[in-house]
Amino acid sequence: MMQSKKTKFGVSSLSLAISFALAGTAMSSQAFAAEEEAVKENVEKIAVVGSRAAPRSIGDSPVPVDIISSDDLKKNGSTDMIDMLVTSVPSFNSRAQPISDAATLVRPVNLRGLPSDSTLILVNGKRRHRASVIAFQGGGINDGAQGPDISVIPGVALKQVEVLRDGAAAQYGSDAIAGVMNFVLKDDSDGGSITVSQGEYYEGDGAATTIDGNLGLPLSDDGFVNISAQYKTADATSRSVQRPDAAAIAAAGNEFIQDPAQTWGNPEINDDFTVFVNSGYDLNDNTQLYAFGNVSSREATGGFYYRNPHNRGNVYSNDGGETLLVGAVNGDQSTCSIVPANVDNVLDTPEYLAMVADPNCFSMNQIRPGGYTPQFTGKIEDMSFFAGIKGESGEWMYDVSAGTGSNKASFGLKNSLNPSLGLETPTDFDTGSYEQVETTFNVDMNRFVTIGGLEDISFATGFEWREESFEIGQGEEASWIAGPYADQGFNIGSHGFKGFGPESAGKNKRNNIGVYTDVEAYLTDEFLVGVALRYENFSTFGDTLNYKLTAQYMATDELSFRASHSTGFRAPTVGQENVVNTQTSIVNGDLIQTFIAPPTNPLSAFYGGETLNPEESVSYAAGFVYEYENLFLTVDYYNIEVTGRIAQSSQITVEESDYDALRAAGVEFPELISAVTYYTNDFDTTTQGVDIVGSYSMDLFSGDAKFSLAYGWTDTNVDKYDETTTDAGKVRRLEDGIPAHRATLTWGQSWDDLSMSVRGNYFGEYYATHADDTSDWGSEMAGSAVTVDLEVSYAVMDNLTVSVGANNIFDQEAEKLKDGTLGVLGAVYYESGPFDYNGGFYYGRVNYRF
Repeated sequence: MMQSKKTKFGVSSLSLAISFALAGTAMSSQAFAAEEEAVKENVEKIAVVGSRAAPRSIGDSPVPVDIISSDDLKKNGSTDMIDMLVTSVPSFNSRAQPISDAATLVRPVNLRGLPSDSTLILVNGKRRHRASVIAFQGGGINDGAQGPDISVIPGVALKQVEVLRDGAAAQYGSDAIAGVMNFVLKDDSDGGSITVSQGEYYEGDGAATTIDGNLGLPLSDDGFVNISAQYKTADATSRSVQRPDAAAIAAAGNEFIQDPAQTWGNPEINDDFTVFVNSGYDLNDNTQLYAFGNVSSREATGGFYYRNPHNRGNVYSNDGGETLLVGAVNGDQSTCSIVPANVDNVLDTPEYLAMVADPNCFSMNQIRPGGYTPQFTGKIEDMSFFAGIKGESGEWMYDVSAGTGSNKASFGLKNSLNPSLGLETPTDFDTGSYEQVETTFNVDMNRFVTIGGLEDISFATGFEWREESFEIGQGEEASWIAGPYADQGFNIGSHGFKGFGPESAGKNKRNNIGVYTDVEAYLTDEFLVGVALRYENFSTFGDTLNYKLTAQYMATDELSFRASHSTGFRAPTVGQENVVNTQTSIVNGDLIQTFIAPPTNPLSAFYGGETLNPEESVSYAAGFVYEYENLFLTVDYYNIEVTGRIAQSSQITVEESDYDALRAAGVEFPELISAVTYYTNDFDTTTQGVDIVGSYSMDLFSGDAKFSLAYGWTDTNVDKYDETTTDAGKVRRLEDGIPAHRATLTWGQSWDDLSMSVRGNYFGEYYATHADDTSDWGSEMAGSAVTVDLEVSYAVMDNLTVSVGANNIFDQEAEKLKDGTLGVLGAVYYESGPFDYNGGFYYGRVNYRF
């Protein structure tokens, strides 16, 4: 009774994972292979997303839906869900985040050229809460984005991932401008697996270990409990060279300089664990109770920029390194001698030695004589729980559910200072936390009706109530307090990441309701049309109404055409409306202190900040599906216009001439703030592209071969922007920061006990930038590149499989920095590149099934 009705087109008989690379799986015997293949047939061909009607085969969908099976996800040296998806979905991208504040902890992604918070994430069809981390340094596209943390979801917990590459705000609500990703949890009631993976980079660093397991248990005769757990650790990497400024000071006799002074590389990950539980219980033939959720935690430590002991502003100098910044205990700096800083080694000068000998005078060199590079630390704690009841009552199918989810990021700094506290400053700080909490209640209903000569018209309707909050937790006092030497020009708060003070701490909430209707009908046996309408009302900015139209026409048994048109919206997150932070940014190669404030904060408002409004979008898409014997091919064009796009502004310089007016407006110590940035609806974009996905299977070399192609072309054009809040460099990053062309070609080959997967990845040209600088300094158009991944698996016995492989097996080098940037920052590669700049990564894996 719980099974869905079939569409007119029936169910595709092809065993193809549409988009995805890495077809083929390790088999222990012919019988086991046949059983696995049968399971994969049922998993891969049916998708839930894309329609509120009954689940349908991906070939029969009027919108493009990709499905990645659990086996496909495993064919990757990385166990991070983001890396798994990048190699599988044509228009899904993510860049490295070596020195990116909180984005180092939760890596932002983008689908179809839009930021991470423009893709709605579902788990078992239910909205996943977003992360508390906001990507202040998101590489252009993701600057200021606050999307969900999908790296929390382990591959071992999943049956499949469904990726809807089409605007769907009219069906699912806010955040679905680019599409929807649905992570479907395993529901086996018996059996399980244990897997141990280990690997490291060719350079000999970044050693990573992952242990994961899955266990299916019966819940009496009518239910199941499926438990998945994963534990990971990963060492840091370094692709750095010594900075010339640090090297010169060391050569002049300063023995306190580290080599390298500043590290570019992956953060160190410790105690990364996650547990997912999925359960269901059939009360009778028509009714099922279900519940699922997770508990996750991880700790990460990453690097920051190096603070030069001669010239770092508001710490060592306030005149560009001509003289040291010397504080006076008695408050009168004129009583302290002037110490020249434009020398080879300030520690050896008689002026410095005399200053140190004076108990009334001090400089930060006495605590950090070689300068310092703060280490940014964070602990991410994530949890969720959903429960509901679904079934059939008469002609209606229903699903009623409620759930909550939270994500908390606790921040800290090591090896830093609060210069305004003078020589009494601590060096390690608890700087506070962000916490995102979301609660959702849903009622979804659908049925089939007949009107006139039209049969099996799918009618769906539903209601959603959601509340979300964003809370800033106060840091320890030393991390935010303005010490006694603030008025002498010393920086306030922990340097690099100022702690959250009582004026910043607090919780902000918002709630909204949504009502939708979705109708699909076959006007003829060959022609499917659909209409969706959704109304939402938000407590903070009002209401919105959006629609979607879809159609598919079956020209022949093998060829069908499809198209869609929709409007959409993305509400500003509560975090974007209220976040406060201080970050260190690079502008033209120089470090500046930037204050991130809510748009209505007195500092932001002084420089043009206004209350945020929702983004609005209009999408068009058209394509075709071709199925013939063992060949499956889809080609889809899309065009997405977004107006009032929400993003973090460029750094707006705080002018000295504005200090008095800013003080009058309530801004404290404006002279210690170099620039301000805030969230604004300041530009419009048009993003278009083509996705091509194909699969073909055949007998080859006395075994089964499967070939998969995923190609994506993406082009973004900034139609309009406000030059007072967005500079031309940021526009360039938005338009060209990711490759316009991406492709993955995979050959999966399997025999009785042996299987192999070879994947080639093509990355086209892109605008390469380094760090968070939006100027032309150090930037260039980077060339295209190809990387090759290889994995070989052997079934040692019926239930035991051993795999070895490598990502980027030929160690394709990432784009190297220009000499000028390399000299200043001490890095080797552009960290904005589309593939891992750490180089080749080899690994081994042992999997035991029971």
